[in-house]
Amino acid sequence: MAILWSRALPCEDGLMDETAFPPADLHAFLTLCVGSWMSLRSRFDLNGPEDDWHSSDRGEVTVSLDGQADDTVLSVQPADGAASKLCFRGDGDLVVAVDEKERSGRWQLRADSSLELELNDVDSAATVLERIWFIKPNLRLRSTTAIAMDGTPLQARFCSEIRRVSSPQS
Repeated sequence: MAILWSRALPCEDGLMDETAFPPADLHAFLTLCVGSWMSLRSRFDLNGPEDDWHSSDRGEVTVSLDGQADDTVLSVQPADGAASKLCFRGDGDLVVAVDEKERSGRWQLRADSSLELELNDVDSAATVLERIWFIKPNLRLRSTTAIAMDGTPLQARFCSEIRRVSSPQS
């Protein structure tokens, strides 16, 4: 049985918007992604050298949302890297743009309220599968796997992210 929560999100007019948790549709899911996040990322390069196959780092990322007629664009700005834009189309198509380079794929909101992204990486001849889900409104998890065309796993990543929240005003 799912527990439904609601979370107050700040709106442009300064009032609070109540968003259901877990998110029931793409717009609610992407709205829940908006904010500043602290992250702990682990990367496993399965074809890497024996002494450098794993790395972990901390980071910060800011996520914003821009909805248009048929597309919804999620902008992701890491504190120390290139910004990316994810364009979610209503028909399940996905376009990811980083440094004027685009990759296409598909998105799917699963029954368990997780968002699954599938991108084809032409440069490395691999498919990248990413799953994003919320444990709580301010705790988000992401797992990513890169798989070669022959089915061999190449790389895996896991990221836990905690939303930065400000203290309540008295």
